[in-house]
Amino acid sequence: MAVMAQAQITVFAAASTKTALDEAAAAYQSETAQPVTISYAGSPALARQIQLGAPADVFLSANPGWMDVLQQEGLVDPASRLDLLANRLVLIAHGTDAPPLDLSAADLGGLLGEGRLAMALTDAVPAGIYGKAALSALGHWPAVAPKVAQAANVRAALALVASGEAPMGVVYATDARADSRVSVIAVFPEASHPPIVYPAAVVAGGNAAGAGVFLDYLRSPGARDIFLRHGFGVLAE
Repeated sequence: MAVMAQAQITVFAAASTKTALDEAAAAYQSETAQPVTISYAGSPALARQIQLGAPADVFLSANPGWMDVLQQEGLVDPASRLDLLANRLVLIAHGTDAPPLDLSAADLGGLLGEGRLAMALTDAVPAGIYGKAALSALGHWPAVAPKVAQAANVRAALALVASGEAPMGVVYATDARADSRVSVIAVFPEASHPPIVYPAAVVAGGNAAGAGVFLDYLRSPGARDIFLRHGFGVLAE
């Protein structure tokens, strides 16, 4: 892809995209010589920063809700908006050889014992919202709610399980693949939570030209291969 070098672009991206997006951005920079800076955090934190005027050119959210908020406030370009990625929700355990768990039959609260269930913020961060919905749908929420250790974002929840501070956690499938110190012990049924969709859009008032080129790259075959290799579903073509 031959593209003239342009001014730096700043991307605000959901923490769960870090491993794959770092690789995609590095490939893009190598191809185009356009510098890309990426700020990762939970989607609500990033949306609030954009609301407060933070200098971002692209927003990649882990759910449509926060993108909807910014679009309603005129803070992203609706014409540029696209559903880029999809994901799955999984239950992980510390260690590399944890046995699989049948979510339909297990006593998750009992299995936790005195331990904690690591999750992203259950009322604000998409991974936490999806996780709470799935646990509620499967009847586990009343037993596990008092044992949840809430983290600022899904990668922070992953770190709690990877380090052994929490025996189990709820994260995206792509997060589980990003750390060899955890095992996936169950995959939540897709019907137990809303679809996990990552929309992306150009932020109003930023480097629209550069942002548009970067979004086009994220839809390219090369970027698609990167996202698929890291376990994402790719929605945009």
